[in-house]
Amino acid sequence: MLLAHKIELRPTPEQADYLARACGSRRHCYNQLLGHFGQKDVKWSKAAAYQHYIKVIRPAFPWYNEVSSRVTRNAIDDLDNAFKHFFRRVKLGQKPGFPIFKKKGIGDSFALREKPKFGVNGRALRIEKLKTPIKMRQRVRFTGTLNQVTISQRAGMFYASFLVETEDYDPHAPEQKAVGVDFGVKSLAVFSDGTEIPANNALKRNLKALKRKQRRLSRKQKRSNRRAKAKLAVAKLHKRISDQRQAVLHELSDRLTRDYKVICLEDLNVKGMVRNRKLARSISDAGFGTLRRMIEYKAELRGVEVSFIGRFEPSSRTCSECGQIHDMPLDKRTMKCDCGNVMDRDLNAAKNILNRGLDTLRPDLKRTQEWRKTPGLSGAAALTA
Repeated sequence: MLLAHKIELRPTPEQADYLARACGSRRHCYNQLLGHFGQKDVKWSKAAAYQHYIKVIRPAFPWYNEVSSRVTRNAIDDLDNAFKHFFRRVKLGQKPGFPIFKKKGIGDSFALREKPKFGVNGRALRIEKLKTPIKMRQRVRFTGTLNQVTISQRAGMFYASFLVETEDYDPHAPEQKAVGVDFGVKSLAVFSDGTEIPANNALKRNLKALKRKQRRLSRKQKRSNRRAKAKLAVAKLHKRISDQRQAVLHELSDRLTRDYKVICLEDLNVKGMVRNRKLARSISDAGFGTLRRMIEYKAELRGVEVSFIGRFEPSSRTCSECGQIHDMPLDKRTMKCDCGNVMDRDLNAAKNILNRGLDTLRPDLKRTQEWRKTPGLSGAAALTA
């Protein structure tokens, strides 16, 4: 299988200059190609792009030779992928999103997809046309064949993402059978077994510092050195907030896919949720969409099944014991039902998500027979008993 490992680089000033020039060369070549094939009467094709690159672009900019030739050559593949996605969206009747020009300082990166152009020896990365190896913060955690490396720059720091073909991944056998998970703002997640994961609120904790740094940035004169320093300070703080959020989401998704065989989630409409002006910042800070993607890909690697219930299911308003539906505004945090069930609304929702999620899975004859043999138990109760 193919797995990626992203590692922080620690280059010398000379190496950092080379990496920055490589990012700039790739961005420049990409924009030159897009400028040519973005014209009205010029039709895109990968073969035509290669000919234009060889005959026109590369001779016109000899400073491309200062970095590896594959840095600029691979820009053709990147633009080809952008056009493929554009044509696919047009065919599906979606918003097309024509490829746009790349800006300096936003998503700066370049890729080396040819094995002879780079190599790794312990904690040292070798790149073509760079005389000395670059130190890495750690070793590549997977053994196998390195297929490609993508070097990116963010907040003044460089990172190398290695794509490794490996068989090292050993799925951990889950100890428990099934769980329902309710995502929220007050608590990041509540499990149907009563486990509660507190909210991270990385942005909220750093909001004052972020406002102060952005205020300083707004006062600096454009294109000045002090403005560049202030902009870098804002970028570093944004990166710190993002790293804190990512760490919490990785820990939670790893815990779920390690401990449970079936994970039942709610199909949240995150785009619609952020339209609530009072909760938009907290919802964005929680990272529900990113958490869902992490759970899905880790579950696929570990052989865990993920089930989603409909976004319009009344999971918070339905009593998990008798099924009665109640009026539950957001300020009402406890479910009190006529049947005597008194439960936290998030825990009640998690139990409903588990019940409904198991019902939406494909029929399992063995499990169905077990349910029938257990009188008085619902599908979820029979599976978790």
